[in-house]
Amino acid sequence: MQKNKAYRISILAMFIAIIIIQNFVPLFGYIPLGLLDLTTIHITVIIAAIILGPKDGALVGGAWGLITFIRAFTSPTSPLAPLVFTNPVVSIVPRILIGLVAGWLFIWLQHKIKRTPAMMLAALVGALVNTILVLGLIYLFYRTPAVAQAYGTADVSRLGGLLLVVVATNGIPEAILAAVVAPLICTPLLRFRK
Repeated sequence: MQKNKAYRISILAMFIAIIIIQNFVPLFGYIPLGLLDLTTIHITVIIAAIILGPKDGALVGGAWGLITFIRAFTSPTSPLAPLVFTNPVVSIVPRILIGLVAGWLFIWLQHKIKRTPAMMLAALVGALVNTILVLGLIYLFYRTPAVAQAYGTADVSRLGGLLLVVVATNGIPEAILAAVVAPLICTPLLRFRK
């Protein structure tokens, strides 16, 4: 029992270390593609949720959210970060929910369908939870000229449409990337756990 707890804590610590590295090593957690950045950090949270379960997935997601929150004050990753990610509801809550949703969905789906499609769907939904919640909360709390300008418009009424463009150009590719990568990494790790 004690050995299993030590193993779980060490694996959890490894996932959190990967999250820290992804946040601070260029091109590892955020891949620039022209005007947009493709985020890969959510994949680590999803993998943790599938391998360790929803509770530990939420802890890893919470670590990412906490780093996002702190960096919004100390070393913002974009002009938008200090405007919106200083709110823990926007920076932390969606990242915790990635782990919870992906973990619980995988547990539920693996009893209904084969393991690989269950991982793919859990990863896809987990990634979309992050994108939709972060952008939805930005729209809900921050329909301001400063945020609209960060998205390239002076017209606040256009912010909703611009956020939907971000869902299409960033959110959907990030979700597809998660659905492809998560099973590739999780499959051997789940075999190793047996």
